Amino acid sequence: MKKISAVLLCTLLFITGCVQTPTEEEVLQNDDTEQETSIVPSYQLSDENYKMILPYKTSQARGVIVNQLANRVDIDEMEQGLQRLSKDVFDPNDFYFQEGQYLTSGRIYEWIDGLNPQVETGSDEDTYRDNPRYLSHILEQNYLKQNDDGTVQIAGMSIGIALKSVYRFQTEIGGPYYYENISEEDMLEQGNRIAEAVVEEIRQEEGLSEIPIMVALYREAEQASPVPGSFVAKANVSGGSNSIGDWEDVDEENILFPSAEGREKYYDDHEIVTSFGNEIAEFFPNYVGLIGEGFYVDGELQKLTIEVPIEFYGKAEVIGFTQYAYGLVQDMFSNYYDLEINITSSNQAESLIYRNAGDESPTVHIFH
Repeated sequence: MKKISAVLLCTLLFITGCVQTPTEEEVLQNDDTEQETSIVPSYQLSDENYKMILPYKTSQARGVIVNQLANRVDIDEMEQGLQRLSKDVFDPNDFYFQEGQYLTSGRIYEWIDGLNPQVETGSDEDTYRDNPRYLSHILEQNYLKQNDDGTVQIAGMSIGIALKSVYRFQTEIGGPYYYENISEEDMLEQGNRIAEAVVEEIRQEEGLSEIPIMVALYREAEQASPVPGSFVAKANVSGGSNSIGDWEDVDEENILFPSAEGREKYYDDHEIVTSFGNEIAEFFPNYVGLIGEGFYVDGELQKLTIEVPIEFYGKAEVIGFTQYAYGLVQDMFSNYYDLEINITSSNQAESLIYRNAGDESPTVHIFH
């Protein structure tokens, strides 16, 4: 088991003004071959963020997620969403975060091949449709904890299992693509089977037999979707157990605005975003539309992100537009959720308006 010997550095004071600098922990990460001195920063961006051990160690399966998930927005949401769900199990005040250090690229690819249905090359269309490849990727995250004796070691693991909502396949190389929709019911059934197999193998890894494991199932969006999919179920595996108990539904979703789905599910939010776009269009002829994404948990809006692409012909126009958008934000958007408005031109960021939930006024940044 990998251990880290922690030594608390002394607190330093600036004589001038008696300002206290951040206290850091110097740590020694021990493995079978070498010792490496690292640091745990004392400050977190907030209580909701994990501290991370530096120098930062990338995943042993780095890059696999990029090859396996076809939609870039799914990659970001899966990584961030798994960490978000982990906070309910591994408190950021007690645990450090580290990317997965146990499951290698080779192991992940072996699972993807071995846990998906096997179809012989050259099979007909019906055979492919009857045996879709459900599993896309397995994401590992490690959670470390400091012991009473000053050592830090892995104390928990989260596993995210990415599963397809649409299976894309070819019956021959160079031939047309076919698409098979996968119901959430079938996806969950297969996800449970895959999760049990993965947990059983993880328990055989040295140092991982007794730690708690959180497993979560992620339903991918369609390949061309402008918004990501979401986690749909999670389960906890107690330390020393190979058994996954009852699955708990995860009621999260990312909704595109404006869209038919957004209008049907969240009419009021859809109308506000649409009205925001209409107000902009009335005064700025170079406006071509906007893309909004609402993140919901248990049916409640948590964050609204809006991208406003518009062609500008000078910095004064950027400033004027941003001021106008700022006023609309104050008048139109409630402050019980996080709000982020990105103003761009030709894929370049021009300005940013953001407001954290509960804040009375937004913050503005104009890029130079």
